[in-house]
Amino acid sequence: MKTPIIELTIDDEDVEENGIFAISIVDFPAIEKNFIALSKEKKQVSMAAVDDDQHLLIGAALIPNKMILRLDEDDAPYYIHFSKDTIKRAAYRFLKNNMTHNHTLQHDEQIKGLYVVESWIVSDPANDKSASLGLEVPKGTWMVAIKVDNEDIWNKQIKTGEVKGFSIEAYFDEKLRAINKDVLISKAVQAAKEII
Repeated sequence: MKTPIIELTIDDEDVEENGIFAISIVDFPAIEKNFIALSKEKKQVSMAAVDDDQHLLIGAALIPNKMILRLDEDDAPYYIHFSKDTIKRAAYRFLKNNMTHNHTLQHDEQIKGLYVVESWIVSDPANDKSASLGLEVPKGTWMVAIKVDNEDIWNKQIKTGEVKGFSIEAYFDEKLRAINKDVLISKAVQAAKEII
């Protein structure tokens, strides 16, 4: 039996409940891409040499068609993914709903002093700002730059390498797509909070 795949989507009718409501900084991002930390310390943090005094984290928030392994309540595996269109709509809704100050640490606690200062969808991977920073991401990736004014988070989490990337907190609708006809899902994965 093959692992089921679930495409997460946004319901255009449900603008209140559907979409991304926070970006978490985490040790192991599900999208398997670390951010780059830019600071005045001129030391290596995370993936790249840093030479700036901006206290910025720059990285991918969502990558199109990236298969992300999840486990249901019975530890049965399944994959989730997002289309380019869903990512674009989710990113725009995140900004429209003024969620740019909503951040958590490891999905456990809300943290203050972080805010999104740049948000863009990669249209030309070879010539995108992400490429100039040494990040290889496909077309349709949602990139963010987050300013960190919280010195405690910067010094204890980012400079130490405790956190390495972004993970979203969101509500999405789902479309189940079994890889073959023999796959039967005993219980549907409920449309609930997905931590990615």
